[in-house]
Amino acid sequence: MTAAPPRVEHRTRANGIELAWDSFGDPAAEPLLLVMGLGAQMVAWDDAFCARLAEAGGHRVIRFDNRDIGHSTHLTLLGVPDIQALMAQAMAGLPLRAPYDLRDMAADCVGLLDALGIARAHIVGASMGGAIGQELCIHHPQRMLSFTSIMSSTGAPGLPPPTPEAMAVLFSPAPTTFAAYQAHYAKVWRVLRGPGSFPLDEARDAEKAQLVFLRGLNPAGVARQLAAILASGNRKPALRNVRMPTLVIHGDDDPLVPVACGVDVADAIAGSQLLRIPGMGHALPIPMWPQIVDAIAAHTARHPGD
Repeated sequence: MTAAPPRVEHRTRANGIELAWDSFGDPAAEPLLLVMGLGAQMVAWDDAFCARLAEAGGHRVIRFDNRDIGHSTHLTLLGVPDIQALMAQAMAGLPLRAPYDLRDMAADCVGLLDALGIARAHIVGASMGGAIGQELCIHHPQRMLSFTSIMSSTGAPGLPPPTPEAMAVLFSPAPTTFAAYQAHYAKVWRVLRGPGSFPLDEARDAEKAQLVFLRGLNPAGVARQLAAILASGNRKPALRNVRMPTLVIHGDDDPLVPVACGVDVADAIAGSQLLRIPGMGHALPIPMWPQIVDAIAAHTARHPGD
C-alpha cells in the first residue's frame, strides 16, 4: 500500500496576523471551517476525523491554529493577563479588559475565509471554538451556511461550573520537558474524556502529545485566550436574535462544560437541533466519531450553499 502524502501546512495573512491551516477533501467542494478550543492546536481535530468528515459531507474541511497557539501568530507583545484578577472581576460583575476577545477571534475566521476566497462556509466549533462560532453567528452571519456547536456555552451567568477535577487540569501548567508533558497530556485527557473507558484514544495519547509538543507550546497565549473568554461575557441575549441553522452536540458526561450549557445554547438559538451523546465528555472520542460526523454531515446537507 502506498503511504499517504504528508499534509501540507500553510500560513496565511488574515486579520492582521498569520494563521496556520491545512485542509482535507476536494479543494472545490463546499467549505467547512473547524474552530478549535482553548489552548488546543488545529491537530486536536484528528486527521482521520477530518478526512471522515470531508468524505461524509462532501466538504473541503479546513482546520487552523487560532491566534496565540500552534504555528499561528503568538501575540507576545500583548503581555500576560492576570487570570485570577479577571475571574474575580467577572464574579463581581465588573467590566473586563483583555488583550483581545472572542469577537476578535471570530474576525480571524472571517479573515481566513477572505484570504482563501471563500464567501460562505459551514462553521463547526468545539468548546471555545463554539463560542467563537456564536460570535460569527451574531456579527458575521452572511459568511455562514450553517453552524455546529460542540461542547460549548453561551457564557450566561448561573450555568453549572466545571467539576473540581476539570478545573484543576484546566489551570495546571504544561511542563516544559517532553517526558513530563506526555504524562501531563494523558492526565488532562483522562479527566476531560469523563468517567468512561476510551482505550482507543488512550493508546494514541503519547503520539498526540508528541505532535502537540513538537509544534510548540505557548502558555502565555493560552492565558490570553482564557482572558478572551472571560472578557466576552454573556452571548445569550444576542443569540436570541440569531437565525442560523444550528446543530448543538454535547456529551452528557462533560466535566468541563456541563451538558446544561449545551442545552442553553440550543435554547438560545431559535430552531436549533440538540444532540446529546451519552458517555461523551469534553472530547471527541474515536468510538463516537461516526455519530458526530454523520450528524454534522446530515446538518450541512440540509443547508447547502447556492
